[in-house]
Amino acid sequence: MAYPQYHQNHVPNGLNKTKVVVVMVPFPAQGHLNQLLHLCRLIMAYNIPVHYACTATDNRQAMLRVHGWDSNSVSDNIYFHDLEIPPFLSPPPNPNTPNKFPSHLQPLFNASLHLRDPMAELLRELSSKAARIIVINDSMMASVVQDMGTIPNAESYTFHSVSAFAFFLYLWESMGKTKPLETKSKIIIPKDLPSHEDCFTNEFLSFVGSQCEFQKLSSGCLYNTCRIIEGAYMDLMEKLENKKQWAIGPFNPDWSRRNQLVTSKTIENAVKTLMASKEGDEMRKRTVDLGGAVRGSMDNGGVSRLELNSFITHITRLLRAKGTNVAFNLKLKSERHASKG
Repeated sequence: MAYPQYHQNHVPNGLNKTKVVVVMVPFPAQGHLNQLLHLCRLIMAYNIPVHYACTATDNRQAMLRVHGWDSNSVSDNIYFHDLEIPPFLSPPPNPNTPNKFPSHLQPLFNASLHLRDPMAELLRELSSKAARIIVINDSMMASVVQDMGTIPNAESYTFHSVSAFAFFLYLWESMGKTKPLETKSKIIIPKDLPSHEDCFTNEFLSFVGSQCEFQKLSSGCLYNTCRIIEGAYMDLMEKLENKKQWAIGPFNPDWSRRNQLVTSKTIENAVKTLMASKEGDEMRKRTVDLGGAVRGSMDNGGVSRLELNSFITHITRLLRAKGTNVAFNLKLKSERHASKG
């Protein structure tokens, strides 16, 4: 192994005294690996052990490309598990594809579904050492953690790597756009939204669709977003999915004209609008205000920090309730024993 100091492929002996552990199950693509690695850091701050389970190659990639924090703190506090998948063909990138999607990675995505058995084995091992197992899986890995349902002290939560707005549109369109849009906030759906057709290959879209059915097994959803920006869409997601949604970001720095070159004239006009017009003054002020609010959202008392606190309270709530019930039962048994005596 190239970097054994980063990896601990065993369950720590002291884990039998742990009330709850979190297991991250990322999708094997850099933008997905990195987001869940950043989420690990946030959860570790609550003194909750965190495990990160993926292939050896992807674990290595996540570590080598981590940015914004000390990698030594990662290796000291996160338990990495190198899970095996069968060999697969790895073709080179094709620069002549009709869209920019990295279709050469599709064999890896398909092979990652074979993580189901080793993942189930890991979760069962951890479940015997902790009171509760919390699985946070990328939405693309829902089928990999499906056996979590056979583990009595485990529950899963889906992490969506895209914005709440993007996922809302996906769900709403899948419902034929017939679901009423009722929320406390005003909902604005931009006109002339770009199609997904040239964003993804058909094979990848089929892959995504294959995971949707298994996402129903989760107890709630997490987003790397902020309610200051997407509060209205977070509210809608709760209505559409009828389960709890948490906006706990931003914790990692993220387009109809994506295939066009921006001309110098377009840039010139945009700069003039921003710098020499009343409209530009208003835009700059809104940007400054919004930027400050979003940056402050992760501070103590900020809206996203409160959401994260809510999530941590939620995943530990059952433990506290269980502890109360156990204490009550012990007290009851003690009283019965005393009365018999």
